[in-house]
Amino acid sequence: MGRKGGNDESSVSFGAVLAGLFFAVALYCATDPFKHSAIADFPDFETYYVELPSWSEIPTERDSDNLLQKSKIMFKDQVQGPESVAFDPQGRGPYTGVADGRVLFWNGESWTDFAYTSPNRSEICDPKPSILSYSKNEHICGRPLGLRFDKKTGDLYIADAYFGLMKVGPEGGLATSLSTEAEGVPFKFTNDLDLDDEGNVYFTDTSTKYPRRNFLQVVFSAENTGRVLKYNATTGETTVLVRDVYFPNGVSLTKDGSFFVFCEGGKGRLRKYWLKGEKAGTTENFALLPGFPDNIRTNDKGDFWVAIHSRHSTLASLEAKYPRLRKFLLKLPISAKFQFLLHIGGRPHAVLVKYSPEGKLLQILEDSQGKVVKAASEVEEKDGKLWIGSVLMSFVAVYDLY
Repeated sequence: MGRKGGNDESSVSFGAVLAGLFFAVALYCATDPFKHSAIADFPDFETYYVELPSWSEIPTERDSDNLLQKSKIMFKDQVQGPESVAFDPQGRGPYTGVADGRVLFWNGESWTDFAYTSPNRSEICDPKPSILSYSKNEHICGRPLGLRFDKKTGDLYIADAYFGLMKVGPEGGLATSLSTEAEGVPFKFTNDLDLDDEGNVYFTDTSTKYPRRNFLQVVFSAENTGRVLKYNATTGETTVLVRDVYFPNGVSLTKDGSFFVFCEGGKGRLRKYWLKGEKAGTTENFALLPGFPDNIRTNDKGDFWVAIHSRHSTLASLEAKYPRLRKFLLKLPISAKFQFLLHIGGRPHAVLVKYSPEGKLLQILEDSQGKVVKAASEVEEKDGKLWIGSVLMSFVAVYDLY
């Protein structure tokens, strides 16, 4: 009897300790006393529910051979954070925007300065040892993301995260501002763009709440203040085409210009916006993706290449469904970097997918172990090669298709 009573007392004691531990963790997360969490600097931070597709709807195809590991790493440590890769109408390049605010041009032998987006560049914008070193001055130095050339004029259009939609002539230099707001709401995170034959520009503003340097907070919160916009080349007017989008990112027109496709990163899908025909001005789902997309580019055949920054993970799905759980975890003393690694499944790993104009999955390439191509922000197909840029890496990867 005495032994049984002792066991009961031990059980009660263990239960009390466990309850106390849970209470202490809950209290810590509620107050974040040491400000070590990923959201410590954001007192108004909130998390939101996201309706992700069911697991049965998500494409299961994989590249079991990890073909991206055959990619060639080029320009290592010569370019930092080359998100977008573009070639001019004469086929020269690549051109890419880097973390210090410049657009660089590869002349066949070396990288040269081509353009810049900020009129206030100074020594604080000089190259630094790591990509993360630039974030605090991005609003001063600029951060060119999406790049597109006008094939008729040779002008380069730039989506600068801080300075909005911009353009620079074929000779380069300081870019000219075209648009910085729509409906009286300033752009906070201009991300990517494409243009039609008339010179109208379709582009994305990822968030009206957080700037690019806080992109992780956009991901963590799952807020849907993103917009897809149109800049009218004739009138200079900017209009909102789609609003309330979860992390809109890449945008690319079809070969015939009948519609464009844009990436909705927060939901892991592609959406279509009709420009011509009976459905003009309406949107519809185009394809569900195996992960969370970044940029999208159309190749010469009219197919769409999409860069996936990570596959869907069990944790990301749970956090999407239970925003309170997400906020609780974000208040733990774990840095934003490690929270992000947990969100993407533990390690950076590049995935590229190709879709037909009808939304059919045609090809998938990946480096599931992140051995060679750890991350991908954009993939540009040219002359049988895929040029892969990444906002997080210090190189461009090139994969031979044939």
